[in-house]
Amino acid sequence: MRSSFTLFTLLLLHCWHIDRIHGQKSEGALTVVEKSKGEGADEEEEATVGDEDEGDLEVVQPTELWQTLKPGQAVPAGSHVRLNLQTGEREVRLGEEQLKYWRQEHREEEGETLSSFSPEELKRAMKKIKEDSNTAHYQASVESRFRPLEELKEDMAQLDLLVETDVQIMKRLLEQLNKNNTSTEQRVSVLQELEYLVHQVDNAQTLCSMGGLQLILGGLNSSDFRVQESSAFVLGSALSSNPVVQVKAVEHGALQTLLTALATAQPLHVRKKVLFAMASLLRHFPFAQHHFLSRGGLQVLSALFREDGGGIVRTRIVTMLYDMISEKELIAQKGLEAFLDSAHEERVRQYSRVSLQGALLEEGWCVLVPQLLDSTEHDFREKALRALLAMAPACLQEYRSHSSLLGSLRSLQDQYQDLIQSEMILGEENSYFREIVELIDALHVKMK
Repeated sequence: MRSSFTLFTLLLLHCWHIDRIHGQKSEGALTVVEKSKGEGADEEEEATVGDEDEGDLEVVQPTELWQTLKPGQAVPAGSHVRLNLQTGEREVRLGEEQLKYWRQEHREEEGETLSSFSPEELKRAMKKIKEDSNTAHYQASVESRFRPLEELKEDMAQLDLLVETDVQIMKRLLEQLNKNNTSTEQRVSVLQELEYLVHQVDNAQTLCSMGGLQLILGGLNSSDFRVQESSAFVLGSALSSNPVVQVKAVEHGALQTLLTALATAQPLHVRKKVLFAMASLLRHFPFAQHHFLSRGGLQVLSALFREDGGGIVRTRIVTMLYDMISEKELIAQKGLEAFLDSAHEERVRQYSRVSLQGALLEEGWCVLVPQLLDSTEHDFREKALRALLAMAPACLQEYRSHSSLLGSLRSLQDQYQDLIQSEMILGEENSYFREIVELIDALHVKMK
């Protein structure tokens, strides 16, 4: 009887256990995410399917990172599903319990994997990963910064039609300058562009080979002062430190053209530009200096000097004469080794034909230059003192007989000594004033 009761009890427990198993969800159950019925919906509809239905659904295997779910996709039970309010899409990742076991298993697998490799193998693998990463990153960076080669070729082909070289620009400008119907404003604009270009030595020489020198010299004879000024400016810029252009200019009669322009009544701004062109032509060019003297260049300059009341033209004339004197002295003071150079010997021979000192004495420049000392500008006085010192070998007797010159030097010396003392009292020191005093002292010594 007792054994029958025990058997009956066990049978009831077994039936109760089977019923409980069928009443619960399967451990492999899946959750189906249905499409939301309205935009902005924040509720999720889930459906549980058994293992037998799993083959008919697209199952998403969650990880520790959030993944976007598509409508109709299924996820394992226990997964964490949320609605992203920013994008409006549902996302899934492992649930808390799943995530804990996943991390633990991942660490164990990682540890087993790492333990199966030697340290040297791991180093090589990490180095290769780093190199591959750097290469991929560099390639992506380059591709993002640069355009395809074919596109660049097409753009360059279009730009090539618009880009002009300096030679092409000068050719176009000279053609416009040579037209009879070109207005004065257009001529001035063309000359300004040419002046910018001829600062380069090659461009200035190319201008001569194109016949532009004749057009520029023709502009000096224009009846419009603006064209005269701009033409003189272009000519002076092209001649500066360019022996090839200097020779070409003399061959085309530039020296006589400039002398004629200086001898003609001109506004001050035109005379300054013509003087600039003349100084550029004569600098370091003894052949042009010789012809300048022989064609009455000093007489033309002396007339300009007497007419100028402001001192700007006077200062430029005196500076040009000082440069010419200094050039010849520097050539004569070269060492003996310089005379072994045939080119230097030729320059010495050419400078020997330039009798500038004697011409200055004959044309009365020993008396004209001291007049610049009466200026109130320190720069004008300095230029005059330097020229007087350079002219001293030829003008010394004139200096001594010039009673007002000695008085002017004493007055200037006292004035600049006072300026130096005032600066010392104020705690300032200007070596420029000391330099002027030294020039005055040097001239005093020569006059004794």
